[in-house]
Amino acid sequence: QLQLVESGGGLVQPGGSLRLSCAASGFTLDYYSIGWFRQAPGKEREGVSCISSSDGSTYYVDSVKGRFTISRDNTKNTVWLQMNSLKPEDTGVYYCVADSVQEYCPLVGYLEIWGQGTQVTVSS
Repeated sequence: QLQLVESGGGLVQPGGSLRLSCAASGFTLDYYSIGWFRQAPGKEREGVSCISSSDGSTYYVDSVKGRFTISRDNTKNTVWLQMNSLKPEDTGVYYCVADSVQEYCPLVGYLEIWGQGTQVTVSS
């Protein structure tokens, strides 16, 4: 069974940091582009960040540039999203996604494997 399991979410004050992890099981991440999506209450899901399978290039949505960093370690079969200087508008459920077809970022359209999501709440 192909699975992605996210962890690291929680409640943090504005200006704080969180590090999300996405661990793969049942497959190896080497040939997959990995993305992080988020969905806030009442809003559409949006792509936050991505790291490509082709050359490791990265993508960030404008609202998180300079604050978030995506990284991967294929030997650990894990991808991380380091989130600094968090803002209330970063609140939402964060999903990790893997796709073996799209070699470049950003990830769009149908995506193969989704995690169950982890809640991030930024509030004082």
